[in-house]
Amino acid sequence: MRETMTYAEAVGRMLDQPVPGFWVADSDRIAEEMTRLRRGDVSVVAESPGGYPLWLVTYGDREVPKRHANFNSAVAARAPEAYADKAARTRPVLYFVGPVHGHETEGLTGLLSLIRVMETGHDLQGRPQPELQRLGEQCRLVILPTGNPDGLARFEPRLLNGMGHDDIRFWGQGTDARDVLWGWPGCKSQHPMVGPHVGFLGCYFNDQGVNPMHDEWFGATSAEVTALLRVARQEAPDLITVLHSHQAPPAVLRPGYVPLEVQAEVGALAARVYALLDALSLRHGRPFEPQAEMDPRSASFNLVPALYHTSGAPTFTFECPHGTVGADAYTVEPEQILDIQLTLYRAMLQHVLGDRAAGVAR
Repeated sequence: MRETMTYAEAVGRMLDQPVPGFWVADSDRIAEEMTRLRRGDVSVVAESPGGYPLWLVTYGDREVPKRHANFNSAVAARAPEAYADKAARTRPVLYFVGPVHGHETEGLTGLLSLIRVMETGHDLQGRPQPELQRLGEQCRLVILPTGNPDGLARFEPRLLNGMGHDDIRFWGQGTDARDVLWGWPGCKSQHPMVGPHVGFLGCYFNDQGVNPMHDEWFGATSAEVTALLRVARQEAPDLITVLHSHQAPPAVLRPGYVPLEVQAEVGALAARVYALLDALSLRHGRPFEPQAEMDPRSASFNLVPALYHTSGAPTFTFECPHGTVGADAYTVEPEQILDIQLTLYRAMLQHVLGDRAAGVAR
C-alpha cells in the first residue's frame, strides 16, 4: 500500500479502457438524462459551491399529510402521526439519496437506470425491467441522483472498476500538501478539508471541503445537505437509502443511533436483499445484529441517523462494490454492479409494499 501519490501519478494509473455506454459519471450526462423525462417530475433543489445543480426526480403524486409538529416533537408527544400519518397515504414513499462521495458512481448509475426504467420500462442497458417498473408505479419515488456534484466533477476516471485500493484512496479521500494519501478513516480527522495542508481534494468533499456524511446536523453548512434533509422532512418517507461504494461485496450496514426496532427492520430488509443476490449468484455481506451505541468509537452520528431523526423513516447505508482488484476486493463487472443496484431497489419496493399490504405503519 502506497503512502504518497501525486496527481500526475494518479492520472497515469487510470486504465486505458472505454467507459461502458450505460455508465453515468458526470454532471453533463445527468443533465442530459433530465431532459429525457416525460413521466417524472424534475426540479433543482440546491446549487453546489461549484455551481452544479442538485437534481431531484419524483414519480407518483405527493400526498401531503396534515402536520402539527416536526418529527422529534411528535415522538415526544408519543404521537408520530402528528408529524405525518404515513399509514393514511394510499402509496408508500421511498427516498433514494445518491452518492454523497463523488467517486462512488455505482449508485449514480443505478439511480439513473431506475429513472430510465420508470420512464421506459427498460434500464440503461436496454434490458426490459417490467417487475421493477410495476413495483415502482405503486409507490412515490423520490430520487436524488447525486448528493455531491462537486466531488463528482473532480473524479476523472469516472469508475474505479478494475483499479486498486490506492486509487480509491487518492480519488476518494485525497492527499495532504506533501502528496501523502489521507486514506480512511484518517481523512475524517480534518473537517472541513480546507487550508494550506490540503493537496488533492478528494471526491469525498464538495468545493468547500465538506464531506456530506459529516456536516453539522444542528445547522448544516452545506447547501447539499440542507436540501436533502429538507426533502426528507417534506416527504416523510417510509424508507430511505444512502448509496455508497467500497471494495467488499454489497452490504446493508447497521444504522447507528436509531431505535433497535428500526435497526431490526433494516436487518429484515437486508435479508431480502441478500436472498435476491443469492439468486443471482452474487456474494454479499453478513447480517447484522441490532445493538445500542455503547462506545463513542463504535459509530458516528452521520447522515443516516440524521435522516431518520428528521423524517422517522428507517434509513440505511448500502455499500456497493466498485469492482476493484486486489486481495481484499470483490471484483465484479460494471454490468453486475448495475444488477446489484437494481436488486437493491427491487428489494426496497417489495419491502414497503409488503408492509403496506400487512397493515404495518411507521
